Amino acid sequence: MTEERQHKLRLELRRGVLVLAVLGACKTPQYGYSLRQHINNAGIDIDEGTLYPLIRRLAEQGLLDSKWQKTDGRDRRYYQLSQMGSDTLTQLTTDWQHLNRCLVQILETEE
Repeated sequence: MTEERQHKLRLELRRGVLVLAVLGACKTPQYGYSLRQHINNAGIDIDEGTLYPLIRRLAEQGLLDSKWQKTDGRDRRYYQLSQMGSDTLTQLTTDWQHLNRCLVQILETEE
């Protein structure tokens, strides 16, 4: 398999996980840069070109609330889970844990 193809497969694998990561990180108020740092520090690399459209989409879907706040003399838009976002995070976490258990079982099964 070529490196390019392997890279594309990794991106596909990560795509759905990023939604869960952003929702999980937004349990506490985060602005764009702090959110990116939080996710990167957890070991999931996410660039601005992926993060910001994702944040906007989640806010439009009602999963994140946002408000402008002045911090260190700068206006920043902070994002936090809405009630719907919190409920969704709970369900997605349950779904993720189930899928992860199933995958571990599949991947550890000897032929």
